[in-house]
Amino acid sequence: MYDWEEKPELNITPLVDVMLVLLVVLMVIAPNIIFEENIKLPQGSTTQQLSKIPPIHITVDSEGNIQVNKKNFLLNAFTDNFFLYAKTLDKKATVLISADKTLDYGIVMSVLAAVKQAGFSEVSLATNG
Repeated sequence: MYDWEEKPELNITPLVDVMLVLLVVLMVIAPNIIFEENIKLPQGSTTQQLSKIPPIHITVDSEGNIQVNKKNFLLNAFTDNFFLYAKTLDKKATVLISADKTLDYGIVMSVLAAVKQAGFSEVSLATNG
């Protein structure tokens, strides 16, 4: 009836297949798991609101005429005149310099140097595109 001499065989192939599928699922899901820790932030001051500072636009045309917020300046005396004009402006404002592409590089750099000497730290050069 029963052959007691026969040893039972353990087939581990289905077990390995299941473990590989679980490993692949964990490898795919693990980078997407987000650990969230709830923290309680202290209350801040809600009475002070940030005011948006309007930017300062400086335009230099191909003849060397300079306009700062619709006010005209001469190129020769721009450094001194802009320094005096900048005393009425907020130094935290962003300065945007738009210069004609046919201008000499030195003219643009002198305008940039004048803006830096006046105390502005956020200066951008505008491009087309």
